[in-house]
Order: sequence, then structure tokens, then C-alpha cells
Amino acid sequence: MTLRVIQWATGGLGQAAIGQIQLHPDLELVGCWVHSESKAGKDAGELAGIGPIGVTATNSIEEILALDADCVLYSPLMPNPKEVAAILRSGKNVVTPLGWFWPTDKERERMTAPALEGGVTLHGTGIDPGGATEQQPLFFAGLSSAITFVRGEEYSDIRTYNAPDVVRHIMGFGQSPEAAMNGPMLALLDNGFDQSVRMCLDTLGFADAEIRSSREVAVATAPIDSPIGEIQPGQVAAQRFAWEAFIGEVKVVRVAVNWLMGDEHLDPPWKYGDGGVRFEIEVKGDPDCQVTIHGWHPTGVAAGLERNPGIVVTAAHCVNSIPYVCAAEPGLLTFVDMPLVTGRAHPDLAR
Repeated sequence: MTLRVIQWATGGLGQAAIGQIQLHPDLELVGCWVHSESKAGKDAGELAGIGPIGVTATNSIEEILALDADCVLYSPLMPNPKEVAAILRSGKNVVTPLGWFWPTDKERERMTAPALEGGVTLHGTGIDPGGATEQQPLFFAGLSSAITFVRGEEYSDIRTYNAPDVVRHIMGFGQSPEAAMNGPMLALLDNGFDQSVRMCLDTLGFADAEIRSSREVAVATAPIDSPIGEIQPGQVAAQRFAWEAFIGEVKVVRVAVNWLMGDEHLDPPWKYGDGGVRFEIEVKGDPDCQVTIHGWHPTGVAAGLERNPGIVVTAAHCVNSIPYVCAAEPGLLTFVDMPLVTGRAHPDLAR
């Protein structure tokens, strides 16, 4: 049975998702919500850069809620729980990369009520968070025993992220260290990555732990060319965010992101290391395991601005989850409650 899907928002992730929905044999795009009036009335396929597909975008929430559909892939810049609750009450499942990976009891109660009212399911997924920071560490922990530590960590060239206003004004790149450290980014990230850490703690059965978050910045020592303009000496050109769980003083979980405007002309002199841009998964137990993931980063800045694999991977994780979410019992659904989520064969090679 073909599932009817609505794409909510057409930023980089939404554009990638539209293309992947079109390629998925079990899914059909039937609606598209956009924020701006300039996009309303346009073909969703044209907004995604794949050509017309016969689905007209709208900026009317009422039209989307009234549309007959099985699932909404919800991916605006920031989540609005009231919007998600309204979508759920309208009888549509929701898959999103913006939270609800491992909600607190209070948040679970808040979102379960509209899901049960609509008879549908809410599922949070993604990559970082939503994948490399908890799903992959837990997967590889399944190949070991007596676990003492797990880690999911990202090393990325932030110049490849084609969202200049977000990079400068929200992330704080190109600002003074003081302005960046007092900016909103750590608070914005806390909710998702805190859930990643708690998912690892709870699923692996660790004792009560203290979660500590941290943020470090490095500044340019010489002008650095970037898509947000030239980063001047003394301005923020790299950042590290980490969320770590301790039982006493024993570190048992680390989730971290390392975002650099390249690894030259930085103070402190941070480097990507021998592995370059990558994701790393680590498990300490019997036996230990360390995995390095390449391919989820573009080959260079220009390629990333054209099509960033990290965004495509995030979209794929959402799109591929839709059939499983639609088949689930109503309520909130996390990764640990689901069967193995896989992609599907290319149409040219499918049965």
C-alpha cells in the first residue's frame, strides 16, 4: 500500500526529502508546506530541484491539516510543539529530525495525548542527533558486553553548511568569542543531544549519571575565506560542543560535535586529525570497538554548498522511517522500539 506523505518546509533537508520520497516505492508525496509566500503556489519538485511532480506547495497550515495523508515529514528550522500536536490531532503520523528522540516523561506525556487523539505516532530521528550520537553507538554496543563507555562524535567543516544566516547569527561563527559564548546555540542544541546521552544511558542500563555540557571556541589567527564572508583574526572560526555523562567521576557517555571553518589559522590550533572530516563511534567493553564513518561529508566546500551528504543522510533516515512509523501503534516511537530501518533498492534495480 502506498503511503501518502506531506513534506513540511523546503530548506536543504526538505528538498532532499522530496527527492527521496519520489524514489521510495512505498511513498507518494501529496502535499508540501512552505514558510514563505514566495514559495507558495510553486511545484514542490521545482522547489527541490528535481523538476515538476504535480504537487503544489502551500503556506496554509489549515490546508495541510485538512489534507488526506498518512504522514508528515516535519523539518522547519525550529520545532513548534503546538504545530506538531495539531498535525497529530489531524490524524497524521509525524517523523521529524527536530527532537523527540528520547523525550522526558513530561514531554512524552505532552505529545502522547495528541498522538492518541489522532490515532497516530510521533517519531524523532536524524543523524546528529538522531543517529550517529545514539543509534549507531547502541548498535555497535550490541556486539560487545560489559559496556563501560560509548561515544558518538562529529568532525565537520562548517563551511560546507549552506545556511549562512544560521551559521553567523545563530551558531555564532564570525562573532567575538564573548558574543558566541553568550549566544543561543548551546541552549538550542542541549535538548536534542541531552536526549542522545539519556537514550544511551537508559538503554544500556547505566546507573544514575550526571550530564555535563561544554562549549569551546577557537578564533582565526589570519583571515579565513568562508561562505558567510571573511572570518577576521580574533573572530570565532571553530567550535566544540560536548555532552558527557559521569557516574561519580567515571565518564560513561560522550556525544560531541566539532565544527571548524577548516583546520588552518586557528587558535587553539585544532585539527581534524588523520581521519579528516568524519563521524566516529566508539564502544569500550568486551571487546572494544571503534568505527569511522566517511561519506556523510562533502568532498569540499563547493560540493557541500551544492549538495551536502550530511543533510541528505538526515533526510534519508527520516524518509526510510515513515513506513515503520505508519505501521506502529499510536503514541511516541523511539529507535529502540523499532525494527531495523532500511532504505530501498534504486527503482532501476528494484523487483
